[in-house]
Amino acid sequence: MRTDEMVVDVSQDWVLACDVQQGFMQAPRTASDSFDYSARCRQVRALGGDCYNFIPLPDDRLALVVGDASGKGLAAALMIANVQSCLRTAALFTGDDLAALLKVVNHQAYASSSEDRYATLFYGVFDGSARILRYVNAGHNPPVVIRRDGSMQSLETGGAPVGLLPDSEYREGSIKVEAGDLVIAFTDGLTEAANQDGEEWGVQGLLKAAAGGAQYSQDARDLVNSIFCSMDQFSKEHQTDDATLAVLRVF
Repeated sequence: MRTDEMVVDVSQDWVLACDVQQGFMQAPRTASDSFDYSARCRQVRALGGDCYNFIPLPDDRLALVVGDASGKGLAAALMIANVQSCLRTAALFTGDDLAALLKVVNHQAYASSSEDRYATLFYGVFDGSARILRYVNAGHNPPVVIRRDGSMQSLETGGAPVGLLPDSEYREGSIKVEAGDLVIAFTDGLTEAANQDGEEWGVQGLLKAAAGGAQYSQDARDLVNSIFCSMDQFSKEHQTDDATLAVLRVF
């Protein structure tokens, strides 16, 4: 095979890989009077280590996944794809036991990846009828519940990143989420965006932008776009890491 043919093949494979990764992050819409949701993932190199998923479940429930693999580029993309695959498979056998689910995901991810590869992962299930969010945080940046009155609560209960240790144990947390509240989940590429002086936007910059948008009762998709715009204004659109944001608005 000539060199130029090899380049074309590699380029086509790269485009296909990008399409496959984006397919993993489609957010199917489900009609609900209890919640609205949206997310956005912006990779630095087209392929990257961030992911999100929204999975509609029976009985007015919604699963939310946000993850971030170590490293960047192709290696990180392969790791996070492995974690997503492990999660989908494990969910078939563990039912509603979220701690058991993450333990299986961790075991599979550890067994099928190299020692220096792992991923932080947040997995939550929101029950729209009871307005309860059950979750496990596997070493991820703690998502934040922004209350209607402006108060905030971090979602930290869980365990170690998946794939890091062979026998990690996980604990499930839960929180009551009322009408008018927001759940904001993100990766560190969003909060570590820096301006020309090297100052990071930070969690406070993110939460300020989210709370400001919430005051205008924006729907979830508009709020996600508004927060990304605020980050870009701060950093002058200089992005050095994959950035992902997921928003759940409760009615």
